[in-house]
Amino acid sequence: MIPAKLRHELGLEEGTTLAVRSDGGRLILEPRREVLRRLRGRYAHLSKGTRLSEELVADRREEARRESKD
Repeated sequence: MIPAKLRHELGLEEGTTLAVRSDGGRLILEPRREVLRRLRGRYAHLSKGTRLSEELVADRREEARRESKD
């Protein structure tokens, strides 16, 4: 059970989904919404109208174009 003070501090309510991970012998519990927010922020630049697969294909084509010039 998570102490009430921590639940209030973290904005946890009954039914809040937590993500669980370990880090250097520590157990870390985070609200799933916070993990998703952090990941979306970290990778936001990838979703600016272009799919990652399209970027990869474009990179490969550019690489092949450069190699064919050599």
